Amino acid sequence: MFTIDTHTHIIPKNLPDFSKKFGYGEFITLDHHAQGRAWMVQGNKRFREITDNCWDPLVRIEEMKQHKADMQVICTIPVMFSYWAKAKDCLEVSQFLNDDIATTVNNHPDKFIGLATVPMQDASLAIKELERCMKNGYKGVQIGSNVNDLNLSEPQFDEFFAACEKLNAAILVHPWQMMGQEHMAKYWLPWLVGMPAEISRAICSMIFGGVFEKYKNLKVCFAHGGGSFLPTISRIEHGWDCRPDLVAIDNPINPKEYLGKFWVDSHVCDHKMLQYIIDLVGADKVVQGSDYPFPLGEAVPGELVRTAPLSNENKEIIMGSAAKTWLSL
Repeated sequence: MFTIDTHTHIIPKNLPDFSKKFGYGEFITLDHHAQGRAWMVQGNKRFREITDNCWDPLVRIEEMKQHKADMQVICTIPVMFSYWAKAKDCLEVSQFLNDDIATTVNNHPDKFIGLATVPMQDASLAIKELERCMKNGYKGVQIGSNVNDLNLSEPQFDEFFAACEKLNAAILVHPWQMMGQEHMAKYWLPWLVGMPAEISRAICSMIFGGVFEKYKNLKVCFAHGGGSFLPTISRIEHGWDCRPDLVAIDNPINPKEYLGKFWVDSHVCDHKMLQYIIDLVGADKVVQGSDYPFPLGEAVPGELVRTAPLSNENKEIIMGSAAKTWLSL
């Protein structure tokens, strides 16, 4: 079956020393310390070790053959968002990353689809970069679950969402800068607990803030199966119902009414949970997404869906056609 892996990350093989160039900050650099291996370095600390499948499209294509993936949607690693930086500097970083993705897509148009990164701390610059990328063949944009601790429902992002709707740009919302991470560094809890909570935060913010009401044609996909939002939707609805004075102050519509109006990826690590999210949002709103090439992603991208007790029709929808709709292919 035709397969599009909608959630994969990529980085240029070589990064400028943006901290040195701009004179501040802890921008990521790469230390290629061994053949096919590099440390992502943040300031003077090692952030993560990556291998050549994170930057070499030919290695990725070979692994795609093994994983039976026909295409990958590629976007930057969230730590590269750099929303904390000065907006004009973040724009320069974004342009560098986006140009590298564009080169990969242009060299292998039958294998890769690009999502841009933009300086979300400045809506006008974010729109400018989004427009540039969409004109150059991108299908959408990846954004963080918050922007410097601001929720996506804040009015300053309205102009950006309006531009996404106008440009028919798909949006992938990915967790980053997890709330409370400074209080739970042990046991990898920011990734295990914080990431699911961040995605629920983003969905709730966009629902309760009326973003989906203002921009009814917005095409949003939330990573990691929608995080903890779908497993706790009845609690969220109960809060909306019992304390509307706190929850429904900007949007009176029941949050369950939005099920099926946005996409989530399939990376939920469990067949029962996969069936659960299908039951809630519909197979046509679930897209294959692996978080390749990182360890917390699927060990074999696509295996969860392929081995699930689903109908062949639903598997074909999740593996390919739902993504085509989200990305307007």
